[in-house]
Amino acid sequence: MKIVISPAKSLDFESELPTNKSTEAKFLLEAERLNKELKKKSSSSLSKLMSISANLGQLNFERNQDWHLPFSPSNARPAVYAFAGDVYTGLDAYTLSEEKIDLLQEKLRILSGMYGLLKPLDLMQPYRLEMGTSLKINTKKNLYQFWGDKITTALNDELDGEEPLINLASNEYFKAVKPKILNAPIITPVFKDFKNGELKMISFFAKKARGSMVRYIIDTNAATLNDIRAFDYGGYAFSESHSKSELEPVFIR
Repeated sequence: MKIVISPAKSLDFESELPTNKSTEAKFLLEAERLNKELKKKSSSSLSKLMSISANLGQLNFERNQDWHLPFSPSNARPAVYAFAGDVYTGLDAYTLSEEKIDLLQEKLRILSGMYGLLKPLDLMQPYRLEMGTSLKINTKKNLYQFWGDKITTALNDELDGEEPLINLASNEYFKAVKPKILNAPIITPVFKDFKNGELKMISFFAKKARGSMVRYIIDTNAATLNDIRAFDYGGYAFSESHSKSELEPVFIR
């Protein structure tokens, strides 16, 4: 199976890396094209475009100006160790063994507004460009139009037969994948917590659980829907009664 997750706004380019392995991203020419467009924008324009503070606008203006190819371990960082949000806390890639890092590289793909589709060890430089950003590139009105079928085609090239795609990405990012032309069944786990007597999807917990699900799949080498249903990290358990479809298993705690 293959797994897709979202990137994170928070980045970490400082922590010591647990491996010296790295790979090259598939869509670097596309990323360079996007960077050329971003480099034209002032810090205040970036703040307006991305609805971010002036300080973050300045930070990302500087990132855009510094961005350049080719990438190397001295000027870039493997993606799974560069993102630092809640999903990545749940995944905890820093504690994976060398063998499991190889398995993660085989199974996991990270959707990205800037880089399209990243393997865990693909090198990347710092950026901020959420998939839902209305960045115009020539005749393309936004990033969904810019990426078109490329991300889905790349996934199809990697999917083997009827192996499932495990969707652990947010709606914003998974909209860049086109299910109608994807040659795989899509399994989208849902994570809910009881709060004030009601069962709800709480964003912070759901994001961390998505990362924990990735970790569970890698730890156990899960390969089937039944394997996925056995997920029990973080106190979650599969609930058949709350699951409306086999392809949307609900996990509750």
